[in-house]
Amino acid sequence: GLKPDLITFNTILDALYSNSKFDDGEKMWSRMVSNNVVPDIRTYNARLTGLVSQGRIVEAVDLFGQLGIKEIKVDVFSYCALLNGYCKEGNLEEVKRWYRELVANECVPNKVVYWTVVSFACEKGDYDWAFQLCQDIFKRKCIVDIILLQRVVDGLVKESKIAKAKQVVQMGKSNGFKQYMLKLPSEE
Repeated sequence: GLKPDLITFNTILDALYSNSKFDDGEKMWSRMVSNNVVPDIRTYNARLTGLVSQGRIVEAVDLFGQLGIKEIKVDVFSYCALLNGYCKEGNLEEVKRWYRELVANECVPNKVVYWTVVSFACEKGDYDWAFQLCQDIFKRKCIVDIILLQRVVDGLVKESKIAKAKQVVQMGKSNGFKQYMLKLPSEE
């Protein structure tokens, strides 16, 4: 006899959309609307994730745009969904564009965002951007996995960008929030 509320629907929608049960998620979304439960940013983020998991990035971008019209403030998770979508598509320029928009809109990148964009930059061989992202990581005092930073160092060395590699190693050793024991490949 209990009536589902926003928290109930958000929990169910998140589970459905993130487990590739998009059609079931859409049915639940309709049920939520018919119960006069108004979606919030968590609800929309679940739907964004579902669209991206289905490879429907154009629809996800459209939904993202609708949030502003509905006066729902997007958050880092909204951007993360789009970043993941463009990474899946292999579109480096769109990943860069959405990362810039995330920062410009004063959303603070988190560990997941950095893992996504730095890994993708390395995968695409854009170690200059990966280096810039590392600078941003240290500026924002975000704690990330050392494997991610070491991957950038190794890639920079491989591309003979030794000075930048040394800078990342130095940032890892000298920052005031987390000591990273990074090594240049010649130090191993």
